[in-house]
Amino acid sequence: MSMLDKLKSMLKGHEDTARQGVEKAGDAFDAKTGNKYQSQVDMAQQKINEQLGSDKPQDTPPQS
Repeated sequence: MSMLDKLKSMLKGHEDTARQGVEKAGDAFDAKTGNKYQSQVDMAQQKINEQLGSDKPQDTPPQS
């Protein structure tokens, strides 16, 4: 069983809480770095949410 499978099984039923944590962590990282890596953080947040089974669209569109 891969690490991702283990995490998914641990988060089963708590996806919304995990999404909130991902958003909060990304926002904190952006604040610490002065949004220097905002596009990379947003991309990572999106990928994690996809792995969690997120069907919700992002609040802000990704920046080019």
